Amino acid sequence: MCGKFTALASWSEVVDFSQPLTDHGGGGEGGDEGGSNDEIVTYRVGGPLPVIVWDAEQRLRRVVRMRWGFPDPRDWRRPRPIHARSETIDTKEPFRTPLHAGQRGIVVFRTFNEGEEVMKPSGRTETRQWTVDPRDGQPRGFAFVWRRFEIPDLPVPMLACVMATVPANALIRRTIKSQEEDPRMPAILDDDVWSTWLGEDSATGAAAKALLKTMEGVNWQAAPEPKKPRPRKL
Repeated sequence: MCGKFTALASWSEVVDFSQPLTDHGGGGEGGDEGGSNDEIVTYRVGGPLPVIVWDAEQRLRRVVRMRWGFPDPRDWRRPRPIHARSETIDTKEPFRTPLHAGQRGIVVFRTFNEGEEVMKPSGRTETRQWTVDPRDGQPRGFAFVWRRFEIPDLPVPMLACVMATVPANALIRRTIKSQEEDPRMPAILDDDVWSTWLGEDSATGAAAKALLKTMEGVNWQAAPEPKKPRPRKL
């Protein structure tokens, strides 16, 4: 499952991508909001994410930094779980409570990674990383749920989030997950449903869950990540 993705640095504080990027100053093939020199940022499990949330009291969207991964009950430093299945997100804890409470967020991405389990000649398996790239430079939103955790070791509550997942689309099943019985991918929200997912219209948890659909019919590129060169021995 996805444990790494990229975005442009300039996107991290923008709360509304429902309009074309040209409205923000970017767009086009490989376009970006901050111009050609905009930095690509990589986000990973256990690290901080810029999560778009709805502030019901102020009636506006905000970007809040949260850790990717709920704290493991046995050791809060360990981010687990990091994903929530769309099929059970409304019935299974620790996801049910934030979904119905409106603690739903969106994280914008440019590309994302998926892992392929590859059998080595030795009989052992290794994970080969693939990058899925829509190739148009447009921002898209992952669906997340989040919670606030009171942890005795920390001076302030921890805000943490998990990514919603759906069954993998044809592209990922064919290129990366062909050997898996239950291949998954991130839940990607259409631009016109952001307000419902965030709870701006007081949508119920059931209405929000209905938005978690597999994005099919895409003309994206999926390619293995090049292996990092081994350091030379002196």
